Amino acid sequence: MAEFSFTPENLSWYLTEKGLVGDASGLGIRALGGGVSNVVLLIEGNGVRWVAKQSLGKLAVQDDWRSDRCRVFREAEAIRYLGSKLDPGSLPAVIHVDEDNYFFIMTAAPPGSSVWKQSLLSGNVEMPIARQAGRLLGRLINVCRSHSAASAVFEDRTVFDQLRMDPYYRTAAQRHPDVKRPLEKLIEDTWQVRAALVHGDYSPKNMLIRGERIFLIDFECVHWGDPSFDAGFLLNHLLLKAYHQPCYQRAYFAAAREFWASLAAELDASPLTDFEPRTLRHLGGLMLARIDGKSPVEYIQDDETKNRVRRTAKRILLEEPKRLEIALSMVLQGLA
Repeated sequence: MAEFSFTPENLSWYLTEKGLVGDASGLGIRALGGGVSNVVLLIEGNGVRWVAKQSLGKLAVQDDWRSDRCRVFREAEAIRYLGSKLDPGSLPAVIHVDEDNYFFIMTAAPPGSSVWKQSLLSGNVEMPIARQAGRLLGRLINVCRSHSAASAVFEDRTVFDQLRMDPYYRTAAQRHPDVKRPLEKLIEDTWQVRAALVHGDYSPKNMLIRGERIFLIDFECVHWGDPSFDAGFLLNHLLLKAYHQPCYQRAYFAAAREFWASLAAELDASPLTDFEPRTLRHLGGLMLARIDGKSPVEYIQDDETKNRVRRTAKRILLEEPKRLEIALSMVLQGLA
């Protein structure tokens, strides 16, 4: 079958053609929003609840941003690899992979799940979820560090460079010459670390919540590298929301502390060199990148707030705090 772009209209035919369902007439298929790098469709009915994902070569953003479409296969591989190593129910299960169409199908989150990002934006900042996010990341780091085969399977960092290092850090460095060197050094140092499996998009938008359980998705940036990137990524999302909604600032800060404490507790048995300082350098880089990189956060629009984030991000990059509490004090001062 020649490659084609999947839509809610043609996917039911495909499912029948491939023998994945017997009768597609009772299926409901609709597009899921929120991403820029894939076509994502939800399939429900006839006893199935699946998500179909097809990678795009050119991402749906204003800048010219491209990435290897084979990343979708690495994502499926990561889900399969981790499925038996993390807590049951933490990840989807892979149903079908189509190499001709850069496409795969996986199980969807349980019915009634909500996206943690939406809860956070509404001011509903659940501390048990923040703690679980820390525990889950710690387990992700630990379990793969004990399985040396993962370093070979996920060695390639091409997509991580295409979707993170280049559009985030290099772009921010080009647009802010005053912190170009700290950002270049951050890239250099990140490239030297080969310590654990890295999710690469450890964000509240990729955490589907039901009760106090997290269903983690979107492994397309997965690679063997610097796990402090994931920690910085999550902290960045929590703290940017404090700039967006200062009225919930204390809750976002509390969630950042709970996340970090749970993560650190998981890592006590297998310490990573300079993990906290490296995490905070990533925090500074990511704060700036999500304002002036190729994928700015959509909820910070006004120039005054953007400038506050920029000033704090640059201060973190230049001063390189060694402890989370010092970085939080910088963010607090930036909010004043």
